[in-house]
Amino acid sequence: MTETSKDKRSPEARRKRVNKLKKMILTTIVLLILIPLLGCGVMGIYIYHLRKELRNTTQQYEWMEKLFLDEKDKTERLNALLDMKPENKDSLEENPREEIPAVNETGMDMENQEMDDRLRKVYLTFDDGPSEETDRILDILDEYQVKATFFVTGKPDDKYGDVYRRIVADGHTLGMHSFSHNYSRIYASEEAFREDVEQLRDYLYQETGVKSDFYRFPGGSSNTVSRTSIQQLITYLNEQNIVYFDWNVSAGDATSEYVSSERITSRVISQVGEYKEAVVLMHDSSDKKSTVEALPMIIEGIQKMENTVILPISDATIPVQHISVTEE
Repeated sequence: MTETSKDKRSPEARRKRVNKLKKMILTTIVLLILIPLLGCGVMGIYIYHLRKELRNTTQQYEWMEKLFLDEKDKTERLNALLDMKPENKDSLEENPREEIPAVNETGMDMENQEMDDRLRKVYLTFDDGPSEETDRILDILDEYQVKATFFVTGKPDDKYGDVYRRIVADGHTLGMHSFSHNYSRIYASEEAFREDVEQLRDYLYQETGVKSDFYRFPGGSSNTVSRTSIQQLITYLNEQNIVYFDWNVSAGDATSEYVSSERITSRVISQVGEYKEAVVLMHDSSDKKSTVEALPMIIEGIQKMENTVILPISDATIPVQHISVTEE
């Protein structure tokens, strides 16, 4: 037997061959794992760019569609105005450069919109404020030149004094929603209810100079929490010349569970069209950010409805009430 053959059969030689074979197998396994992973990574990057391009294309399409709808709305509003006021049409034909009267989003004359029976009137109302979100709500309403109604609670905190006053200064309606918003305290007795209302009414007058004549029961007039007859409480409000308002459209944001802005918008828009007088219930509190996010979409959706205006609650508003004032 030669020296070379002995070396190959030696334990050391066999060990080296085994180790070499192990390295080859391990390298093959690693490559089999890495190659698909790299392929998936490359494919993921490619898909990401495709999605980004699709998203950009979709946004461009939506933007172009919005421009088209805006132009269409303007044309329809102008035609509506000319159809309703023939003298304007004649004037426009004779004096093409003459400015037409100011119109709202429905193409209706602003001075007559409150009294026109052909209009659907929508009242956006916010309960529970003021809050850290109130200024954002007011900014949005100001941007869209829309007036709303705020059923506020009593928050004798220095940071909210300016908010109460801004609600009034911006032309919105200031309503009452109880001072404490503590159901067990407010509804414990008629006397407790009276004290709460008087406390809030006096407080708002001191803060804003406005003596509010509108009220919304915490939980609504149909709540099942009150230990006192709601009819008695309504009688008291009537004696004070205070009108109470419930709602017939709800944003569904009263629960503690998260509700998306898209869902809130869909709920409101789908319900508003069912009523000639729609009072929309929304909430103004620090945990209702999705309600604030939904507000522009809600306003735009309502403004696109034919013969529809958004108004603040006033003495001329027909109250939506769950409990009739004559009900026993």
